[in-house]
Amino acid sequence: MKYVTVLLSLIATTIFGQEESSLYQEVEFEVEGEFRSFLQDPLFDGQESQFPSIAFRPSYYLEWRDGYESINFDGFFRLDRDPSRTHWDVRELYYQSVRGKWDFSFGLKKVFWGVIETNHLVDIINQTDQVESFDGEQKLGQPMAQVTLTTDNAGTFSVFYMPYQRRRTFAGEKGRLRFGTVIAEDELTYESSAEEWRQDLALRWSHYVGVSDIGVSYFYGTGREPLFAFTADGSINAFYPVIHQAGLDLQITQNAFLWKLESIYRHADIQDFLALSAGLEYTFSNINGKGLDIGALAEYHYDGRDELALTALESDVFVGSRVAFNDPNDTSILGGTIFDLDNGSKVYSIEASRRFGSLWTFNIEGRFLSSIAEDELILSNFRNDSFLKLSVVTYLF
Repeated sequence: MKYVTVLLSLIATTIFGQEESSLYQEVEFEVEGEFRSFLQDPLFDGQESQFPSIAFRPSYYLEWRDGYESINFDGFFRLDRDPSRTHWDVRELYYQSVRGKWDFSFGLKKVFWGVIETNHLVDIINQTDQVESFDGEQKLGQPMAQVTLTTDNAGTFSVFYMPYQRRRTFAGEKGRLRFGTVIAEDELTYESSAEEWRQDLALRWSHYVGVSDIGVSYFYGTGREPLFAFTADGSINAFYPVIHQAGLDLQITQNAFLWKLESIYRHADIQDFLALSAGLEYTFSNINGKGLDIGALAEYHYDGRDELALTALESDVFVGSRVAFNDPNDTSILGGTIFDLDNGSKVYSIEASRRFGSLWTFNIEGRFLSSIAEDELILSNFRNDSFLKLSVVTYLF
């Protein structure tokens, strides 16, 4: 909160110095009603099966100097039956200034890296909003200062300074998709004596080379995901390590084919490991002559962390399909299955979305776990947590 207060003071000082006629602003407010239903009896005591909730997403955009300076804000609040899933966050609140080839921004921001559909190995800047989504794609706002240089021929160079690491929140006693032991956010320790206030640094270079889109990144600081160790009595020891991570992401566009690769090498005092995800996507375009596109996806995932991993993708294959109707209602469907090549565990997934009119959107998400092996460190705790989620989103203004 102190960080946000200082940032707001700086923003106010900047805005009040501008001519009113040069300012342009946009305000949006989105409300979502959601219902998650878990299809099997809970595995652990205290867990519930039905979770209604409501979420609010306000956003504000202000620009001046012909758009070369701007303020961006995205907020979030959810009220849920699981108290640990009732939470709020400033997803983004940052000032941005563009000066020629230089881009400066300061505040809370979301930065995404990666090209793989089901696993984002190189995406290291932001903390995962663990209670918000099963796939880890929802992120918390990260306090940072970012400087980016865009060159004509040598690509784009970015430097990120992050003064604070945000903790990950896990489901509470009533919640699903949790371990037998409830993990409180403040119970996790840090390797660094500075704890969450350790200063982090990241670098990234990206460029287009012919049909290839390549990114190379480096991160040094407190890791966003904790390392877990399970004791003989079933309790959990977890802490945030200090890590060095080098990352590579590559996408090659070849007619209707997309070839994708993400790979990281991570060093920490407790463990070094290599992980990679590789995949392809082929799109059959305009099949019915009315804009229908169907994409076929396949991906392979390898992770060398073994028992310390907070991931189930250690040697797995994903096969799926993406359908885009390209109609006025923006109807789309994504479905697929992840197979564990070592023990046969499977996770089936489906996501669908359709807009109704200009103010309403209906979404369906399902995750269905099948034949989960007992030696699956993560998924064995979730084996009864197949769920179907329905949500309706409306845009008030």
